[in-house]
Amino acid sequence: MQVDVKLFASLREGRFESEKAELENQSRVIDVIKKYNIPLEEVHICLVDGRDADTEHVLQDGNTVSLFPPVGGA
Repeated sequence: MQVDVKLFASLREGRFESEKAELENQSRVIDVIKKYNIPLEEVHICLVDGRDADTEHVLQDGNTVSLFPPVGGA
């Protein structure tokens, strides 16, 4: 199956902004994180098709996975 992967802020450094990923059927968000060697502690927010999801969320063909680092500001 194919999903769109979008990385934000510091997660883009040395990686990409948006990319299509080929995954096995029944892959989860954690599988996307592992595929791109992103340390789990660097991922604070996961969205699937714009909705909050955890790392065990099972993906479907055509989903969009968005990953964000911890976000702060003053």
